[in-house]
Amino acid sequence: MSKTPLTLVGAELLRQELHRLKTVERPSVIGAISEARAQGDLSENAEYDAAKERQSFVEGRIVELEGKLGSAQIIDPKTINAGGRCVFGSTVVLEDVNNGDVVTYQIVGDDEANIRERKISISSPIARALIGKMSGDIAEVIAPSGMREYEVVDVQYI
Repeated sequence: MSKTPLTLVGAELLRQELHRLKTVERPSVIGAISEARAQGDLSENAEYDAAKERQSFVEGRIVELEGKLGSAQIIDPKTINAGGRCVFGSTVVLEDVNNGDVVTYQIVGDDEANIRERKISISSPIARALIGKMSGDIAEVIAPSGMREYEVVDVQYI
């Protein structure tokens, strides 16, 4: 089984979700199923069907999270010593060569990616173009809008 990279923060968020599912959601669903059973005929009981469907989702998500955490390679970006190179977990400050816009991204695992939080997936085109680059290097990214060039301004391990 291959290891899936996760940052320390991402792994903790998955653990918290798993804990919530096991301690809050699962008991809640079991209670809803019990209440629906008490109403009698299950063949036409919409509440029972909805509760069973929710139970299926919760149990499936628990299995999924346990699998992800079990196969995770947890990386603390603060302990990375990559000599100034862009690697998994690093935070990269980029300047768009064409228009001068400056953006900052952290390269994270697929499950942690969230563009609103400026976290990009290691498998995204921009992250793949950045891996191995250092300050001053130009990264060429093939985006849906065409070729984009970014200059790596700074690489941080925070």
